[in-house]
Amino acid sequence: MNLEVLSRLPSGAAHPVPLLFVHGAWHGAWCWDEHFLPYFAERGFAAYALSLRNHGASAPSGSLRFSRMRGYVEDVARVAAQLPSPPVIIGHSMGGFIAQHFLARHDAPASVLVAPAPPTGVVPTTLKLARRHPLAFLKANALWSLYPFIATPALAKEAFFSADMDDALADAYWRRLQDESFMAFLDMLALDLPKPQASKSPMLVVGGGRDSIFSPAQVEATARAYGAKAEIFPDVAHDMMLEAGWRDVATRIADWLTAVLPN
Repeated sequence: MNLEVLSRLPSGAAHPVPLLFVHGAWHGAWCWDEHFLPYFAERGFAAYALSLRNHGASAPSGSLRFSRMRGYVEDVARVAAQLPSPPVIIGHSMGGFIAQHFLARHDAPASVLVAPAPPTGVVPTTLKLARRHPLAFLKANALWSLYPFIATPALAKEAFFSADMDDALADAYWRRLQDESFMAFLDMLALDLPKPQASKSPMLVVGGGRDSIFSPAQVEATARAYGAKAEIFPDVAHDMMLEAGWRDVATRIADWLTAVLPN
């Protein structure tokens, strides 16, 4: 199965440890290539981002509706194994949930969870969405599709971006979103939860103060579950890599990686 992998490489010698970015639900590798991949390449890192099966330009693998979390973890492991050395795993939202499963089975020199889905599952977030958008919730369950939750630019902006993001930019990002696996959602709900343990390697957990999906309290609880440190960026919403404050987030991650990784 061919998986889309985007890469940005530094102009000079690269840091010996590459970075592998894992996107969240409804997204693809493109979300990292807007800002993060070029930025980290400028900081001297070989930066890669994959699109999970049935996402972006990756090859189809069965029905998206029935893709499971274990398959997504296999995708990350397959790409990681093809890199010159074991990469730092950087996962956003559902990608952070995938990263937690990956780290339970594979070694990594370090990891970063960005606005991650918590290891306890997404029941609180699901209930919040059901209360806020009952019709979308009913459609999602009737169709076995998560697209109703982001079916309009307004819904996507509410979920992922700050209210003051330019509407034209938010609309452009919305047009690149796609449906997400209903079975993967059920895995995050209860069927396939990771079992947290203190991280064997350095871990940083970051979240946004404006995040409407996973609150700062949830991000901090995720960090505690892994014996890691959480940092909250107060003026950033869920899509931390696409927000106006993306550079502050990227700089903090890059500085942290520089401090904890061997040269």
